[in-house]
Amino acid sequence: MRILVVEDEPLLADAVAEWLRGESHAVDIAFDGAAALERFSVNDYDVVVLDRDLPGVHGDQVCRTIAAEHGDTRVLMLTAASDIDDRVTGLALGADDYLPKPFAFRELAARVAALGRRARPAAPPVLSRAGITLDTHLHQVFRDGRYVPLSRKEFAVLAELLRADGAPVSAEQLLEKAWDEHTDPFTQAVRMTILKLRRKLGDPPVVLTEPGVGYHLK
Repeated sequence: MRILVVEDEPLLADAVAEWLRGESHAVDIAFDGAAALERFSVNDYDVVVLDRDLPGVHGDQVCRTIAAEHGDTRVLMLTAASDIDDRVTGLALGADDYLPKPFAFRELAARVAALGRRARPAAPPVLSRAGITLDTHLHQVFRDGRYVPLSRKEFAVLAELLRADGAPVSAEQLLEKAWDEHTDPFTQAVRMTILKLRRKLGDPPVVLTEPGVGYHLK
């Protein structure tokens, strides 16, 4: 998934982003509300982890804007306040879930994953095609019963190809879902990741290139 973390405490923002990247997500960071809304003018996000008490443009306004203009994006709101009235108000603004600080990173990651399943068409936890089986929960991949160790990016790219179920996926779409905003759009990252993925999956080749269109599974 493509995730935006909006948090004005840099250490916490970096920690949340690093944990989510460990789950094979592409994660961008914004440290204030204005920067968050600017990101939305450039990128599409599946989930936003949004601190409510932001400087400048308040988190409440960010949440309202996302709900009004980006209806497919799910919002997990974070706040230091934990009383029921505060949670109810946050949900009424358009947030899809609410998590008080302090929180456990495992719980945050689980809530983000649950929201992500609502942000896109439902997909089974285990994806399979052409002898490949990918378990999105256990982060394991097998081909014809053989375990295939993959890097985070290789796993994310393969998951997107499996979700496409044989339809071509462009390099731009893979960049959008598996890399963050700091990746040069003209980079060879997608091509190199595909090459490594093909090598690890072995013969016969199952990841095919459709010139001028993208990549797809056999």
